[in-house]
Amino acid sequence: MIKTVERQFPGDWEPAPIPENIVIDETAYVHTVYSFDLCRSEQPAAITFARGSQVNDGTMFDLGPRARVHIGECALLTSVWFLCDEEISIGAFTMISWSVVIMDTYRMPLGPEARRAELQGLSKRSFRKVAADVPARPVRIGSDVWIGFDCCILPGVTIGNGSIVGARSVVCEDVEPYTIVAGNPARVVRRLNKPEGFP
Repeated sequence: MIKTVERQFPGDWEPAPIPENIVIDETAYVHTVYSFDLCRSEQPAAITFARGSQVNDGTMFDLGPRARVHIGECALLTSVWFLCDEEISIGAFTMISWSVVIMDTYRMPLGPEARRAELQGLSKRSFRKVAADVPARPVRIGSDVWIGFDCCILPGVTIGNGSIVGARSVVCEDVEPYTIVAGNPARVVRRLNKPEGFP
């Protein structure tokens, strides 16, 4: 189990300490330590916050024991739910709106028999958390991306630099750089011009 260290955010309403394996740049902002309440990662540097990144109230990092999340430089996130058992990375200057779910795992088997067995097993665990042994697939969100509210980004997805995901979209396939997608499932709406000097 990862030790905690006696450090807190100024003015935080949650009195808990920040886990030792959370790395926060001195110019980054995290609203509350409560965001790490479901972080069970045993990895060093399980969550890293790059220079100028900002994670506002309502964001939750639900990380399994082998999970890692990286928040890029000057990224802005509000009320995002990370469900991660392997790896999720957010690029620099990316904006993610409220009530977005980003998941690299389903944490449940697809077959109904296996799902039923997992649900029956929950009642026998002291920590009542779904923990089926199912594969995780990393999610990579590039730089300069804008994801609208209420979106769901599914396992294995890569969203290219400069893309926009319309509100309430479900992204189940890769999004090419500088592309607007929207819908359920998300489909291409149009292409964008890549600004000079951008990645």
